[in-house]
Amino acid sequence: MVRTLLKNREVLLVVAILVLLALITVRFPGFVAPASLARVYNDTSILIILALGQMAVILTRCIDLSMAANLALCGMVAAMINATMPGIPIPLVILTVMALGAALGSINGLLVWKLDIPPIVVTLGTLTIYRGLIFLLSGGAWINAHQMSDSFKALPRFEIAGAPVLSWLSVIMIAIMFLIMSRTPLGRAFFAVGGNPHAAVYTGIDVGRTRFLAYCLSGTLAGLSGYLWVSRYAVAYVDIALGFELDIIAACVIGGISIAGGIGSVPGAVLGALFLGVIKNALPVIDISPFAQMAISGTVIIIAVAVNARAEKRKGRVILKKAEAV
Repeated sequence: MVRTLLKNREVLLVVAILVLLALITVRFPGFVAPASLARVYNDTSILIILALGQMAVILTRCIDLSMAANLALCGMVAAMINATMPGIPIPLVILTVMALGAALGSINGLLVWKLDIPPIVVTLGTLTIYRGLIFLLSGGAWINAHQMSDSFKALPRFEIAGAPVLSWLSVIMIAIMFLIMSRTPLGRAFFAVGGNPHAAVYTGIDVGRTRFLAYCLSGTLAGLSGYLWVSRYAVAYVDIALGFELDIIAACVIGGISIAGGIGSVPGAVLGALFLGVIKNALPVIDISPFAQMAISGTVIIIAVAVNARAEKRKGRVILKKAEAV
């Protein structure tokens, strides 16, 4: 029973997070106070939402390097709409940038689907384009807190049942993605396409269309995150979330989502993001330098990739042994 549990990636991540918290407690006991842990979760909420979108893409054997740039462009658009037309209802602003994010994601999906361009090339190119569009739209200018309406800034911080709306939104997105992945044909198609694209075709699944929908989903979540980012930090500028795409991919990899596709879970993506969130919140508290923080984060990613690779090879050897026995 115990050995079976320890082979489960999600259980191992929970244990790793608990061990990490225990080590941090030695230096800073207040870090594990309920209010402190709630703040850590809230700080990690945007990363969780983005990791869920990236998970859908990676499951189909693709990758989306443009998610952070998509977030930044949608966040700038949301801030500009609010600054120029503060009377527009905030829900309408959110729906607008979610639609924009989906449109930007669909561009990635169409290029991968119709032109058969490698996903890493497509999204590296659109990353640059989206960053350039932010500069063209804003002229390089910042939109600061005093230019944003109070309601625009207040929504992510507004508390319901003792927790900010930002935290509740991440919980809602987790529930929605869990249902999509476990209870819908689309979720099963993500796994099938990533597990074996050729076999998926014989079952009637359109591989290109499934990957297109995965990019649309990741773009929609990036658009939502764009509003949440600029409203929470009350500032919009060209370099919003610069380099954050690496954290998003790292959260997925640490959570056991295979870069080779077809393997992963919603709890894994969430726990991977939380693991990174704990590290990023704890290291400054215990006086670890920013350069050491980067080295530690990179080491964790490499270890996670190595563990994933070994697990996949181990599964392959077992299958071969069974085949030989027959």
